[in-house]
Amino acid sequence: ISFAEALQHFQSSELPRSWEKVRGPGRRGGLAVLLRCLGGRPRLRPQLRGERELALAMAQCALDDSERVHMRILQTIYGQLTHSWLGCPRYGTHWEQLGFQGRTGRDKLAAQFPNSQLNLPLQELCHNTGILVLFQNFPFCIMSVNITRIVIQALREERLSRECNRRQQVIGVLNDLHAAAFLRLSRLWRQRRGTVAEAGSFLKELELSTKKKPRQLLRSLEAYVS
Repeated sequence: ISFAEALQHFQSSELPRSWEKVRGPGRRGGLAVLLRCLGGRPRLRPQLRGERELALAMAQCALDDSERVHMRILQTIYGQLTHSWLGCPRYGTHWEQLGFQGRTGRDKLAAQFPNSQLNLPLQELCHNTGILVLFQNFPFCIMSVNITRIVIQALREERLSRECNRRQQVIGVLNDLHAAAFLRLSRLWRQRRGTVAEAGSFLKELELSTKKKPRQLLRSLEAYVS
């Protein structure tokens, strides 16, 4: 499945429960407005708010084994990263190739994957194939899900509004920022000879960079790609 087709599926899907979680309270208090002014964060332009809500709604959408599009997304991620298009079972030890850690099989993977966010990984994992070539001893997919969480949280906290306004898009910014954060992670991992046990500290550093210096991360990605 292509990223465009996957995105179109979510655009046309009914996500009532997700939308309720996304919207939350209709108005913010005076303190929140004051803090935004003091922090210098611009608000997202009105024409982009629908795309923002869609991205946040997709982040609430859990992986559904009975949904054919979800399974096509999962198969495409596996195929892009392993260069194998033979298809693969939903559960099994083959997922270790993508960086799932520990005892694999139905129970382990079921514990790790069912609630994964579906809004970003397809395009980003394909984009990142050339950045991280080796998955051995690296929790690739789990780190990807965590980076997705970090990027979505930055969007929730309106830390990406300036960049979204500049580019006049939201999902494109999220995709590129996810890839930029992964690039930063790969460099830190190599420089410090990271281990799985240290993954938490790497994620904390990535979260700080993503929220405080998103434009710097994006520029690093641009330089890397060029």
